[in-house]
Amino acid sequence: MSTTQNNTAEIDGVCDMLNNISTADNDDSTSTCANCGKEGSDVTNTCNKCKSVKYCNAACKKKHRHKHKKKECERRVAELHDEQLFKQPPQLEDCPICFLRLPYLGSGSVYMSCCGKLVCRGCYYAVTKRDTIIGLCPFCRTPSSSSDAEMIQRFEKRIDVDDDAYAMHNLGCRYRNGEYGLSQSHAKALKLFLRAAELGHTDAYYSIARAYVMGTGVVVDMEKALHYWELAAMGGSAASRYNLGEFERQDGNYHRALKHYMIAVAGGVHNALGRIQELYTDRRAAKEDYAKALRSYQAYLDEIRSDQRDEAAAADDDYTYYHSAF
Repeated sequence: MSTTQNNTAEIDGVCDMLNNISTADNDDSTSTCANCGKEGSDVTNTCNKCKSVKYCNAACKKKHRHKHKKKECERRVAELHDEQLFKQPPQLEDCPICFLRLPYLGSGSVYMSCCGKLVCRGCYYAVTKRDTIIGLCPFCRTPSSSSDAEMIQRFEKRIDVDDDAYAMHNLGCRYRNGEYGLSQSHAKALKLFLRAAELGHTDAYYSIARAYVMGTGVVVDMEKALHYWELAAMGGSAASRYNLGEFERQDGNYHRALKHYMIAVAGGVHNALGRIQELYTDRRAAKEDYAKALRSYQAYLDEIRSDQRDEAAAADDDYTYYHSAF
């Protein structure tokens, strides 16, 4: 019936997604062509990179290319990139049963292949404790799958019928690991990950980045790994956010690392809190930064904790859903 989401932080940049960045016009109604000086609402042809210079047509853009300062353009490109990268990302959805925020740790939630819902372990455990023989889905009441083959069939059905990105990612993980009776195939796994990523599934971006770090089915390529980590982080993957912080810290960019860690802490990454403590100890972060991180992590715990989830975690170590601050 279910399979655990694997989004724990692994220590397994430059992101090439500026074509997807849209910026609002600074002018209310008219713009000025940087080449010929023409003004009007039809001056809408912008620089493809920095998006800050406008032209009345492609010809003017081409004529002005040698005058458009490369360094200023690149600086603006970097600014736009960071605006997107460090924007507060969306948090994980709520459990559809208890309506509490789902925890960051993969062991704290479970994907139901019957209905496609991601539910917390507290709700899952409550049903299994009450009904140990049948094993019904906490959400749709469907009996648990009786075999690995049936589990795979459910994944495939959800993919064919609903374009379920969670099912795609889960099936991709099974191919990557050679599980549930499937022969290991990194090519099939990557294809499913890419499909799920196109549908906005952040864990799929993380898995693609992991493939480029580990060289599983692809050539090791850290630039591509960073690209997909950034896409995942902007989509709300706290694990990817932590990895970006690790990369910046190892590269000596402590200020950028701190910014990533702070976002990761708010997303529930316990290890990020430890890194911020290290930065504070090494005088690379302020006392206020560390205090803010502690408050942020406590706020996260307040949102995800419940008696039902605590009971599940106490009954089974595999249902652990958070780490205390220390």
